[in-house]
Amino acid sequence: MTDRLGTLVRRLRTQAGLTQEQMAERSGVSVRTIRRLETGKAADHRLGTVNLLADALDLGAEDRRQLAAVLAPAHPSPIPLQVKANGDSDAGADADPGAPFEPEPEPEPESQPQPQPEPESEVDRVLAGAAAELAREVGRRWQKEEEQRRVHDPFPLPVQWNRAPARLTDHAENIQRLPPGVRPEPMEPAGDLRSVAEAYRGIPSGRLVILGRAGSGKSIMAIRLVLDLLGGSGPDRSRRVPVIFGVGAWDATAVALRDWLVDLLLRDYPHLARRTPGGSTLAVALVDAGLILPVLDGFDEIAEGLRQEALEALNATSSPLVLTSRAGEYAEAVSAARAPLVWAAGIELAGLTPDDLSAYLSRTARPAAQGGRGPGGEGGEGGEALWDVVLEVLRSGKGRVGGRLAEVLSTPLMIALARTMYSEAPGRDPAELLDAGRFPTASSLEDHLLAGFVPTVYRPRVVERAATGDPYRDRRQDRRDRDRRRNWDPDRARHWLGHLAHHLVRLDRDRHDLAWWQIGESLPRSTRVLTVALVSALCVTVADWAVVLLVAPITPGEALVQGAVVGPVGGLAFGCFYAVMAAFGGGSFAPSQVRLRLRGRTGGIGRRPVRTFTDRFAAVVPGGFVMGIGCACAFALQRALYEGRSLTDPALVEGLLINMLVLGLIFSSAAGLVFGLLAALETPLDVGSAATPAGLLSANRATVYRQVLVIVPVLTLAIALGGGLVVRLLAGVLGPLSWKLPEGLVIGAVGGLGGGLSYALCFTAWGQWLIFSRLLLPLTGKLPWSPEDFLDDAYRRGVLRRSGAVYQFRHVRLQHHLGHTYRRRQGNYTPATFLMPPR
Repeated sequence: MTDRLGTLVRRLRTQAGLTQEQMAERSGVSVRTIRRLETGKAADHRLGTVNLLADALDLGAEDRRQLAAVLAPAHPSPIPLQVKANGDSDAGADADPGAPFEPEPEPEPESQPQPQPEPESEVDRVLAGAAAELAREVGRRWQKEEEQRRVHDPFPLPVQWNRAPARLTDHAENIQRLPPGVRPEPMEPAGDLRSVAEAYRGIPSGRLVILGRAGSGKSIMAIRLVLDLLGGSGPDRSRRVPVIFGVGAWDATAVALRDWLVDLLLRDYPHLARRTPGGSTLAVALVDAGLILPVLDGFDEIAEGLRQEALEALNATSSPLVLTSRAGEYAEAVSAARAPLVWAAGIELAGLTPDDLSAYLSRTARPAAQGGRGPGGEGGEGGEALWDVVLEVLRSGKGRVGGRLAEVLSTPLMIALARTMYSEAPGRDPAELLDAGRFPTASSLEDHLLAGFVPTVYRPRVVERAATGDPYRDRRQDRRDRDRRRNWDPDRARHWLGHLAHHLVRLDRDRHDLAWWQIGESLPRSTRVLTVALVSALCVTVADWAVVLLVAPITPGEALVQGAVVGPVGGLAFGCFYAVMAAFGGGSFAPSQVRLRLRGRTGGIGRRPVRTFTDRFAAVVPGGFVMGIGCACAFALQRALYEGRSLTDPALVEGLLINMLVLGLIFSSAAGLVFGLLAALETPLDVGSAATPAGLLSANRATVYRQVLVIVPVLTLAIALGGGLVVRLLAGVLGPLSWKLPEGLVIGAVGGLGGGLSYALCFTAWGQWLIFSRLLLPLTGKLPWSPEDFLDDAYRRGVLRRSGAVYQFRHVRLQHHLGHTYRRRQGNYTPATFLMPPR
């Protein structure tokens, strides 16, 4: 009904030859209301407004009858659509011009039942609740992120936008989804940060592209758009939950847009792993039901060779979305694809003016930073404010120095860097920015601001003392605060941040998501494989010593030798298994999106337990088989050492091959059963339990702890009891086999304890974080000893930002600068050179 009314009003206005502005002047109704009514965005149709429009269009009785017929479904009572006194004669001679017109209802057979509203299904109720919960969490996160980025301190920068060039947007008729022959209405010509949500609500297609220079504030505008859409009452798209996705990592040639959105939803909002009554996860159901409004931030960060494919994939969809990009990169993709984002309007962010800078920078320098200026302006150094000299040059617009500085400071990124370096750091004079000899180009000015940012934010600070009234609690809190907000050395901090920025560099493209579970990938693969082998060997050795010395009836010397043999062989087996995984790109493990509930109902993440069990069983069987092979090799080596037999003895070799098969089957089947049981105990994370990278790390650590508590005893029993069953089944084929329960319990205990610890430390996200990021990288000086505290502190200082479960550098320009500086400081760094082809 809303679309029909809008189409009818637009047609009647067009027939009358009036523009929206002219009709607004005649009727007294605002242009915005008329535009929302014609585009179908006004859900509440006020009859008084429709009467005013009908009078302004000088409609006759027949046209008013059509309006009344359209409005009738929404208003079961008589429609008070007034007929003007000078209406058409066919209204009837006896018609009362002041009486309301009542459309004559069509008679319905008495036997025909009245239509009843369809009852809301269980799936609809679940999705509605999930969407509302997700909307609250999205709003909470991005509200906090906006505060962290200090967008409102001292006031939001006056970021202005204009309509994007026509060649980068679709036809206006397509954007407004108009039928043929209907003239489109112009989009809002300009606006600011506060009006972007209103402008978006006026786009019938719901598709918008936000363009701008690097650092022009596209991400800030995307955040403000999301918060305003969540906080306001929108049109029929109000049911969609706007969610920001960093689109730079998307490879449209490998992953479909729908699957990629689902994966990121599960990463950043793990509670969406819960299942709906239909069987799919909440993430899948929300995306498929059209309840997610993707806000795709950073289209320009997609690899250059993949942007065309990404744009074509977006054009294959019709659902509402918002896309941000640098204008140049987006224009190249449009040219390559020969089409802009279909049905999409576009806005382009404008640069800040010297007047904007004057109003903003003068208020960022608090009186204490201006040499103690009082209310009257006296005091300070020479009675001048901190930015007076610079702002005077900017306002005058004279000389290349002022023009160059105005160009650099026309983006919010550079203004934020300048503010941090000069307004918030005592003893720094921004007048040095006017030194033409030191900064001959705009690029040199930008490099200066980028280089000075990290040392400035890492200057020493005094941590405030806690004051809760409890001395013991205060001391503990003070200790924690000192550990987390320590005064990191600026040079060391820049070195560590540079390593992290360099870690994100790839041959084909840069990454921008700094995930704690992927930091270990900065180590060479050979180093990681060797570390896994050593850690696994240590785990198996300690497990063997602990079990054998306590329960096995052998001498301590023999027990020590056995552990010294079993451990390295087991470590070698695990190391080989990890090497094969790493060779195929599986050497890094994403954090578990679930937790284990050992008591009470699990809550269940799925309605298909058989498939879940089968998938988990198949995933761990190879690792269990490798573990059994290592155990068989260790037993053979032990026999050779104690019995003085040659390793080439045929009987020993035959026994080794049989044990490799038998123990491989025992360990693999036991591991499959145990991890299938773990799948049955899994339940999704709570909505707020993994809202931050630190929260996800903590949740993953707790999950691994609980997994070990289950794996060790259950795997022990599965090996001991399952071994007897496997031996009985194979005895008729392989000949006499021995598997006594006491021996089986010892082997099972060694396998359960050693295998459980090896799995936890080497094959989980938290374990790799522990051995790689908290041990090896600090040992080599590439990270501090408390990397999680360092990352959190870098976020609080404004060097990093959060995007769901991952960190990102404040801006890609800062990331590239730190990475390039880090590489230049390495002794073996050689800049890339490209040979020109001979002419």
